[in-house]
Amino acid sequence: MWKLSVLAAFALSAPAQQPQVAPLNDPQALVLYERCLQLIEASGVASAELGRASLPLAENMRQSVDSLKFLGMRNPQLHYRYMMNLRAFLLLSDTLPRPATFPEMAKQQLAELRDSLLRIEIYYQRQIEQLQNDLRSPDRDALKRYAAANVQLPPPAAKSARIVFYGDSITDGWRLNEYFPGRDFVNRGISGQITGQMLGRFYADVIALKPAAFLLLAGTNDIARGVDPAAIQNNILMMCDLADTHKIKVILAGILPVSDHHKGANPSYERTRQRPIPAILEMNKWLQAFCEKRGYTYLNYYPAMAGADGQLAPNLADDGLHPNPTGYRIMAPLALAAIEKALGPPTPQPAARKRRLF
Repeated sequence: MWKLSVLAAFALSAPAQQPQVAPLNDPQALVLYERCLQLIEASGVASAELGRASLPLAENMRQSVDSLKFLGMRNPQLHYRYMMNLRAFLLLSDTLPRPATFPEMAKQQLAELRDSLLRIEIYYQRQIEQLQNDLRSPDRDALKRYAAANVQLPPPAAKSARIVFYGDSITDGWRLNEYFPGRDFVNRGISGQITGQMLGRFYADVIALKPAAFLLLAGTNDIARGVDPAAIQNNILMMCDLADTHKIKVILAGILPVSDHHKGANPSYERTRQRPIPAILEMNKWLQAFCEKRGYTYLNYYPAMAGADGQLAPNLADDGLHPNPTGYRIMAPLALAAIEKALGPPTPQPAARKRRLF
């Protein structure tokens, strides 16, 4: 596997002055990668010799694209492999003799490939810079996100149990006050986080808030980034151990299903490549067994959120991953039932005694 230092060295060795071109985002890069493969195939029709010689290069590029779709776009070694094979193809096209009848259209396709290579190189350099910034970040776990809000949060009221909803973007985007009015439910989700980052901020964003319980919904980003399941489980176990030590009840939610139903609107909405349904179900199986072993409450969102095909029902999310208001309306009563199971139903307050007048 390519080391980050090697990749960074390559990026730094690139020419300092480059023409100004619009930077690619991840979905655009994936579309461009597919386009380059089409152009390579077309140029092989114009030159049989080039087509034969470039077969292994095109296959390497195709495998890189498939891996990026499955593992996610934050894999610089795959981008590097794609880029090097595209560069090798262009070198071949310059080296091999062209037929006398080499068509003008093929020349234009090769020119487009050269322009695409430049855009891919710039995109790759940005990826390396982002990775280096992430590694150097003094706030890897985003402790600053809720630092001010935690200071301003009043102590929990005696008559209302505080619950911390903890997780990633699915939690972050949930307007708890709309779905649970009048409850001391505190949102401490951060978009894009994996369980290791949640563990890193667990004291500041959960323990220090002195909740009666915390509800964890996490793991989908870990799966998308290829984190070892054992590492995910270890992070969750340590958060639970900390909660037990501080007498905080634990509610573990199963990971939501994802879907490909909306990929027609945006290719990046093809979610099952990065988050395979079997991987989600396997992690949920572990979560449920872990809850049974520890005596925790397991919150099973999956059956209520999945359609007949086992994927996230198309009406419950507009991008195949994040619930929309309809999805949250299904999740809310399930979460409330799990909270009441963990804490017990609220104790009814005795009616005020009427004062007798004599």
